Amino acid sequence: MDKTRLGIGLVVGVLVLQTVAGLVWSADATLTGIGLAFNAVAAVSVVLLARRGGRAAWAVAGWCAGFFGWHVVGLGELAGWWTTGLDAAFLVGGGYQVSVVYQAVLATAAGFAVHLLLPRQDQVSAT
Repeated sequence: MDKTRLGIGLVVGVLVLQTVAGLVWSADATLTGIGLAFNAVAAVSVVLLARRGGRAAWAVAGWCAGFFGWHVVGLGELAGWWTTGLDAAFLVGGGYQVSVVYQAVLATAAGFAVHLLLPRQDQVSAT
């Protein structure tokens, strides 16, 4: 399996998990709507990426980078490193430990997706 397909699979998994979590545990209707809109845009980008064979990877990698940043902000908020006033947006199911694990897993998955989806130049052997 090539890296692009693995990245696409990872993004699809993140999108499904994020969408379900947003619908089930979100404390704020506005944030839920915004999250669902972003997930819909990402889903369309992933479909385009899959159909075009990697030429749209920058769009999906950009979404994943933003997603990574959002969940890192969530981890920092839950850890008390900074205060954004969005603590309710980062709580999953009302439990602190579950929320920390959720934010860490999604941040890690999005980071790996960025790594896998960024276009690379072919390496030329020096031999």
